[in-house]
Amino acid sequence: MPIVTTPNTGIDIFYEDNGDPQAEVILLVMGLGAQMTLWPDELVAALVGDGFRVIRYDNRDIGLSQKMEGARAPSPAMQVLRKKIGFPAKVPYTLKDMADDGIGLLTALGIDKAHVVGASMGGMIVQLMAVHHPDRLLTLTSIMSTTGSGKLPQAEKHAIEALTAPLAALDEETVVAHGINVARNIGSPGFPFDPDQQRERVLRSVRRSVYPAGLPRQLAAIIDDGDRTARLARVRVPTLVLHGEDDPLVKLAGGEATAAAIPGARLVTIPGWGHDLPIPLIPRIAGEIAGHLRGG
Repeated sequence: MPIVTTPNTGIDIFYEDNGDPQAEVILLVMGLGAQMTLWPDELVAALVGDGFRVIRYDNRDIGLSQKMEGARAPSPAMQVLRKKIGFPAKVPYTLKDMADDGIGLLTALGIDKAHVVGASMGGMIVQLMAVHHPDRLLTLTSIMSTTGSGKLPQAEKHAIEALTAPLAALDEETVVAHGINVARNIGSPGFPFDPDQQRERVLRSVRRSVYPAGLPRQLAAIIDDGDRTARLARVRVPTLVLHGEDDPLVKLAGGEATAAAIPGARLVTIPGWGHDLPIPLIPRIAGEIAGHLRGG
């Protein structure tokens, strides 16, 4: 299996490599509790067709990458409270650690520089790559993500509850139903999914891996990282921010704040787009990314 141990963080990372080995590299970084397969095959194929080498990978604690077994995350409520009073709770790992994992994957594969593209939590991770490893980035693309500022509008209740709801059981039907419910609550009102197609996608993901224990640890890393606004002001990597105008989980203001925080960033918003990667939008998303990469 394509697994490498990152030389800097020592984490076993599962990855998939597509396209011409000599082409410029796009590194795709996925979000909270999501396997790399949530990047649609159609998007990967479109970017490869545009002449890029595309690498997607499972973050630590999800999919087929290393699990941080036994590590305990503080409850979100306790973590937020401790952070407010100036005594942050100890977390199993940080978002910077996760950014270092991605850079370590590039190093292990002998790749000096790459275009990095992150969605949701993955957007936060690639933002930190730009902050801490600017020499390794050709461009930055932050999709449906945010700065982490507490002043921004919060997620709609139904969306965050669906995403973080505990699983009642781990049998296949229960997990698939949970996945479909998440997709329904965070998805795009302007691009409703086909129920049969969505079920098939969720089923493939469930049969690949089920690991709910990683989500609270990843969530703890997000809360711990806090507001990145001041750090993002130091970013000099050419940046594209893509965001849906109807995102119920990370509101449009999060994308607007990200673009405002990064000098020279370009913001593209799309009406009807929620917090997913709907197939009808793939040509538009791929075109925006490819155009940015060539311009950057």
